[in-house]
Amino acid sequence: MEDKLFNKGFISITVINFIVFLVYYLLMVIIAVIAQDHLGATPGQAGFASGIYIIGTLLARLYVGKKIELFGRKAVLRYGAVFYLLTTLAYLYMPTIYTMYAVRFLNGFAYGAVSTATNAIVTAYIPASKNGEGINYYGLSTSLAAAIGPFIGMILLNTTNFYFIIGFSAVLVALTTIGCFFMPVKNITLTDEHRALLNKWTLNSFVEYKVLFISFIAFLIGLAYSSVLAFLSSYAQVIHLVTASSFFFVVYASVITVTRPLSGRIFDAKGENYVMYPSYLFLTLGLVVLGFTSSSWMLLLAGAFIGLGYGTFMSNGQAICLKKVDSHRIGIALSTYFIGLDLGLGVGPYVMGELRSLLSFSGLYLFSAVIPVVCAILYKLFYKKSGPKPETVPESVVE
Repeated sequence: MEDKLFNKGFISITVINFIVFLVYYLLMVIIAVIAQDHLGATPGQAGFASGIYIIGTLLARLYVGKKIELFGRKAVLRYGAVFYLLTTLAYLYMPTIYTMYAVRFLNGFAYGAVSTATNAIVTAYIPASKNGEGINYYGLSTSLAAAIGPFIGMILLNTTNFYFIIGFSAVLVALTTIGCFFMPVKNITLTDEHRALLNKWTLNSFVEYKVLFISFIAFLIGLAYSSVLAFLSSYAQVIHLVTASSFFFVVYASVITVTRPLSGRIFDAKGENYVMYPSYLFLTLGLVVLGFTSSSWMLLLAGAFIGLGYGTFMSNGQAICLKKVDSHRIGIALSTYFIGLDLGLGVGPYVMGELRSLLSFSGLYLFSAVIPVVCAILYKLFYKKSGPKPETVPESVVE
């Protein structure tokens, strides 16, 4: 293990993760439009074409999270990337909406497998004393992809055609796949006891109980944040701030880029409570400001607060998982955490959509602002900090 955080392995896997997420977000913003315009899908069918991707991702996180140490991190990363490339190319042949469902499901599974691998692999390149800082820098790859991906997707959708977009995405994934085959990956050396446990088909072999609480909090935070992802565009039209809304995620990403390294250092130096409570506070403030927004500066201020809140929570929740488990359980722990987060983001648009039929947009965001307050109360009541854990399983570099 190198003491320097920005080592070759850390930089390489962070870049790979960025491109994997970039392609995911790029395609996510255009797929409903393609389903309706090219395949004559109804709005409901177009929505399902987006949602079935998440189903594939969740199944991959469950299965790959359990099996990653058995298969080996290197194999999951490399062959998962190949499958990601093949299923991205499969978008070129979608004669019916049902074919699109199949392609989206398989592409989601591939994305889930690769992202689960990158989340586990990066931990081997982060010095134990810099877990919080390292995860926050790594998390920037996801946050920046979430801002840049939709931006590129919308530009390409307006200036090119679907086949060009798929070709562009496939080239990015192909370059990433080549990179996966060239970088060395650190595998975990399993004892016979650990191998036997991972081979069992028990709940414990799929889910890490030690991170269930923080994963449940992640589900609630994802639920609150989904109101922004699902309805910001519609809300901006209602309050006549469409131009300003296009800069919302630019501000969001900029704030995260500046503050994440600092929050990581605070996590390592002071402990998780010093970053988790502010994350709940800032997300609440952001959603309240969004609910009362009447001008461009208020909308962008909301983006800054939400970036501080959701962005800080997402990466530091992941760092908490690393503190709580031994190395042979990292894959399962991170899978459990991201299942909670993905479920919140996946279920949220439906839940918030139903609430939208009862509330105004302003009321919806004020309701969402209550959720991080509930999270802070639950965290205070039930979360137990854990001290440094001994390293019990040796690591070996497999070239």
